[in-house]
Amino acid sequence: MISRIDLRGDVLPEGGALRDLLPRAEFDVEAALETVRPICEDVRHRGSAAVIEWGEKFDGVRLESIRVPASAIAEAVERLDPAVRAALEESIRRARLVHREQRRTTHTTQVVPGGTVTEKWVPVERVGLYVPGGRSVYPSSVVMNVVPAQEAGVEGIAVASPPQKDFDGLPHPTILAACALLGIDEVYAAGGAQAIAMFAYGTAECPPVDLVTGPGNIYVAAAKRLLKGRIGIDAEAGPTEIAILADSTADPVHVAADLISQAEHDPMAAAVLVTDSEELAAATEAELKPQIAATKHVTDRIEPALAGRQSAIVLVNDLADGLKVVDAYAAEHLEIQTADAAAVADRVRNAGAIFVGPWSPVSLGDYCAGSNHVLPTGGCACHSSGLSVQSFLRGIHIVDYTRDALAEVTHHVVTLAEAEDLPAHGAALKARFGGEVPQQ
Repeated sequence: MISRIDLRGDVLPEGGALRDLLPRAEFDVEAALETVRPICEDVRHRGSAAVIEWGEKFDGVRLESIRVPASAIAEAVERLDPAVRAALEESIRRARLVHREQRRTTHTTQVVPGGTVTEKWVPVERVGLYVPGGRSVYPSSVVMNVVPAQEAGVEGIAVASPPQKDFDGLPHPTILAACALLGIDEVYAAGGAQAIAMFAYGTAECPPVDLVTGPGNIYVAAAKRLLKGRIGIDAEAGPTEIAILADSTADPVHVAADLISQAEHDPMAAAVLVTDSEELAAATEAELKPQIAATKHVTDRIEPALAGRQSAIVLVNDLADGLKVVDAYAAEHLEIQTADAAAVADRVRNAGAIFVGPWSPVSLGDYCAGSNHVLPTGGCACHSSGLSVQSFLRGIHIVDYTRDALAEVTHHVVTLAEAEDLPAHGAALKARFGGEVPQQ
């Protein structure tokens, strides 16, 4: 059901050589570019009509308009199951607590007397937030995208989610209800590459945005890559993944449950256990069978995900090697289920989010930990961060020097300008002092 990779005995290789030994899903964004390019160009030239036609082709529903009526959003929240509403409201409350603390403040540094550099943080003006709507319904992704944008102070927030044939071409009503709970009234029934192109180029119904965030399938990722530069993007999200670093103290019931919880997302989802305990590996394998038999989405998601090349139990010599492996893997979600888990977690360098100990499962982070679940995938956690308030802010430096402060440093600027064969740079300073370098 799930394969094994045995890295015991030998000294682990470094860098890319170690990464090449680890399981990973194939996710060829480059190949998908040629599929999404004509879609994006069509939306660029024909706007909403193109979005509607591509939506009809891919989602099986013909729309009159891509803008979701305000009445539909209001009706969705009115009809929302009270328990679901309470859970969403608590998720929003906790997310706001965490993300509000991420706000950055303006800071001024006095470089020299009379010379300061101030860094101020300014939110982007308008963002497009993408919420997937394929195999599952993700109102939690509405929360995870909208809350940091709002806490950053973004004024224009638009949400796009694919039209659903079962709901008269509207996004799923739970997604619309989540938008209502967050005060978002600009929502579009648009999915896939055409939604990203709509945000990038704008249409008669949807003005263009400055930044697009949110996870999606390979075509969403390819459209982001294609349009990056015209718009800012958060990341090219690939298949979701969990890595669990565990030792003999871990409970195999917990470990198996957490592997399955990630595998139920998608047949390409990755579930990886890294352990120095042969006993835990065997007990987890045994525990997978009854837990899988007792749940849903077995043949279409969980079994192919666990059996795929992206999932494995990785056996290592000891915890030190386990840390090397999880750092090389750079998981979207990393659980630490070891003795003294907090200390071990503190030694991890590469992960989208770290979940410490047996009572902090990834599922908690998906919904109600207060953290953000829009995280880097495919090993990108070695250089990228998850979505946060910072994702929606731009740092701007403000340089303010007096005459005396400029005079004091002009000779250095002139010297460096001449060293780079850019004499006009130096001349721009000398012009302020009668064409001469001020005497020191």
